Amino acid sequence: MPIPAADQAVLDAVEARAESLVSRAVAWSNLNSGSRNGAGLMAVLDALEIEARRLPGMVERVATAPIVTVADDGRVVEEPTAPALRITTRPEAEIQVILTGHYDTVFPADSPFQTVVSRPDGALNGPGLADMKGGISVMLGALEAFEAHADKDRVGWTVLLSPDEEIGSPASAPLLAELGACGHLGLTYEPALPDGSLAGERKGSANFHLAVHGLAAHAGRAFEEGRNAVAGAAILASRLHALNGQRQGVTVNVAKISGGAALNVVADHAVVRFNCRVPDTQAAAWIDASVREIAAAPPFEGLTTHLHGGFTRPPKPMDAAQTRLAQAVADAGEALGQPIRFAPSGGVCEGNNLHAAGLPNIDTLGVVGGAIHSDQEFAWPASFADRAKLSALILCRIASGQIDARALKALRMETMG
Repeated sequence: MPIPAADQAVLDAVEARAESLVSRAVAWSNLNSGSRNGAGLMAVLDALEIEARRLPGMVERVATAPIVTVADDGRVVEEPTAPALRITTRPEAEIQVILTGHYDTVFPADSPFQTVVSRPDGALNGPGLADMKGGISVMLGALEAFEAHADKDRVGWTVLLSPDEEIGSPASAPLLAELGACGHLGLTYEPALPDGSLAGERKGSANFHLAVHGLAAHAGRAFEEGRNAVAGAAILASRLHALNGQRQGVTVNVAKISGGAALNVVADHAVVRFNCRVPDTQAAAWIDASVREIAAAPPFEGLTTHLHGGFTRPPKPMDAAQTRLAQAVADAGEALGQPIRFAPSGGVCEGNNLHAAGLPNIDTLGVVGGAIHSDQEFAWPASFADRAKLSALILCRIASGQIDARALKALRMETMG
């Protein structure tokens, strides 16, 4: 099917800004915004707000609540979080599209990986360039171009850029749930898979912190009076690891054990930090019950345990609404000469949260690259304009009714019912 003239004009507008889509993402990536780098997050937020104000609608910073964390000594503490950035345009329109992304990265303020450089093969290597400052540039570029479309008034849209996705969205989760409940269709800008495929079904994810408290004593003079929390944590970690292989598709990753003090002191505190991935809600219930059973049974007398955390990202299956939306996106890609494939992913993102709130969504509409969460992270410059065109055409087809967002939402709600 040929692309209508009104849609082609939008695509041409994207192409005209191809270089700036890359250059602004590079500038953002040169500003460190690790999830716990408050100053860096605010610097990137300032830069994003400048670009956001080029779009119509209301731009606002949305305060997020402090998050509860477990310190290495087992204390429960509150940690402040940066604001989210929300852009709202035509909230009264008959169709509402929710677009989300995150401006935090996994690279802390003291990371040696701080700047974007060009590779000999033409790719750009930089922190957060693919995941997902490049995706934010793609998103805003598609919206900028779409705002010239003749049918734009049929579609209202809300952008939410959050500061905490890389640590599980603990502060922005309520905002995502609210938007997911009121929108008809969602677009999220995590990077595509390394081969350019988009993520289809996603596993669910839970983060747990198991605090173990014992009793300190001199390791030489009074060893028998102590109760070693680090030893207990190691036993509990082994029991948690043993859950692997007991149920198809369920994994438990014991990521870190912290605690203890000097070598001549019996350790009186420790924390086991671990992540669980599950393919479906039944598996989620099983692993949650199994973890709580282990956590409730200290391995020897004199220890106490306290479990914190749980599921932050529910599973995202390829249900009827997701399957139909995926086909619509593949059709748009075909019209652009971009073959679109979908593949399952063990990774999680805001798309999980949106889906759980009732919003059908595609969540890997960002740039094509790879090696994310490492100092080899890269993105292909040509993919910025290509993926902005894909999103722009999706928006055009929503506006024209070729993609029936209201029907997709209704289908998702039937699945939830």
